[in-house]
Amino acid sequence: MSESMNQGGGQQADRLKVAVVGAGPAGVYASDILLRQLKEQGQELGLGEDARIDIFEKLPVPFGLVRYGVAPDHPSIKYIAGALEKTLANPDLHLYADVEFGKDLTLEELEERYDVVLFATGAVDDRPLEIEGHDLRGVYGAAHFVEWYDGYPTAPREWPLEAEQVAVIGGGNVAMDVARILVRRADDLLPTDIPGNVYEGVKANKARELHMFIRRGPAQAKFSVQELREMEQLPGVQIVIDENDFDLDDDTIAKASEDKLTRQMLAELYTIRDMALDMEAGGGVDFEGNPAERKFYLHFYQMPAAIVGQDGAVSGIRVEHTRVDADGRMSETGEYSEIPVQAVYHAIGYKPAQVEGVPYDFDAYTLANEGGRIYTAPAAEGGQPIERLYATGWAKRGPVGLIGSTKSDALETISNMLADLAATGSHGRLAPDRAEDSTDRLLAAKGLHPIDFAGWQKVDAYERAEGAKVGREHIKVVDPDQLRRLALG
Repeated sequence: MSESMNQGGGQQADRLKVAVVGAGPAGVYASDILLRQLKEQGQELGLGEDARIDIFEKLPVPFGLVRYGVAPDHPSIKYIAGALEKTLANPDLHLYADVEFGKDLTLEELEERYDVVLFATGAVDDRPLEIEGHDLRGVYGAAHFVEWYDGYPTAPREWPLEAEQVAVIGGGNVAMDVARILVRRADDLLPTDIPGNVYEGVKANKARELHMFIRRGPAQAKFSVQELREMEQLPGVQIVIDENDFDLDDDTIAKASEDKLTRQMLAELYTIRDMALDMEAGGGVDFEGNPAERKFYLHFYQMPAAIVGQDGAVSGIRVEHTRVDADGRMSETGEYSEIPVQAVYHAIGYKPAQVEGVPYDFDAYTLANEGGRIYTAPAAEGGQPIERLYATGWAKRGPVGLIGSTKSDALETISNMLADLAATGSHGRLAPDRAEDSTDRLLAAKGLHPIDFAGWQKVDAYERAEGAKVGREHIKVVDPDQLRRLALG
């Protein structure tokens, strides 16, 4: 091992160089795990204890899903941003925000300068809704609505909220987030970081009935307990259920009880059932017993079959009633009903982004990979690993799991990466250009002005200062040019 590999910290002349594409939770967690693993195993593996990790983010600010994928009324989840910020403050990590892979940097340029490239590109689009009427005016993918209410830099500044009756398709947390925002009072969101344009949009929302359609039963839903408890405490909203949906047989209950999270979720759904019955008995009231101005219908065993239209716009949704056995197998009944709605939001899953130059698995909706190693094609199709390329987070496993689950996911990828680097004959030093300022010079030559961690801190300070003026923790800036001005001075 060369003497330079034993030198410490930022003064090291030839430490490992790693590029991470994506500054969301997956990319930041993986970077932190990589540094920790090197401290613990690097000398034994012959790799040294240090690395320089450059994290590239296409948006002007970091944190991805935490900033732009979590509903604004989820402050208990957004504390994760604080932990991510502490990680990014590590001097061995270098943030290059407002630098887009595939546009500002190519794979060849990264491979020239980094020993490995890790893709943590997440998911920014919806899986397609493949039923009749999916292209009618008034049908929206959840991902784009989430971008609007979270102030995503390229999202529209206005959203059409003219429908009085709205449908949400999906039985998971994203569907619940969307539904909750659609029935919330705007003033209830003021303690959050909601941007001003979103507040005004929610305030003008005309929705009075919301129908959530879930294909299977309560025991097969994918809500977290926290999501359900937030649903229970919506001011001015009456929850409406079909009591028969909760008449589960012993086998179904026994099966659900095998998993702790499912058992807890089901118990919370029974709490909601009891609340809904009390709300109905009270003459249509909310959880505090006040008259409800909006109704939230929770429909289980209802599979959307078609979106009905009139003059090119949504006028209703046709659903087929389903049967589900204890193991979650669903069967169709041929029994249909139709409910009038003027807008439909589908939250049936995100579609992880395709990445230029990286093979994609169109069946799994992931980058083609095994254990985080990028493959030339899905392994089932005979694909083989591509040296020096890796994936983590939703790009690796698909859009499943909570934010915290990306940690165990990243550990597998990093373990495989280090094993591969240790097996090389060069202590993992694979990039021809090892100068630590090489990327800075390349970006400068292209006329690019990346935003570093100090730039992000300027944005954060401004948002907090604006919030303090009106007694809020912070107010999110949504305009990308303003973000750049704040960060770059």
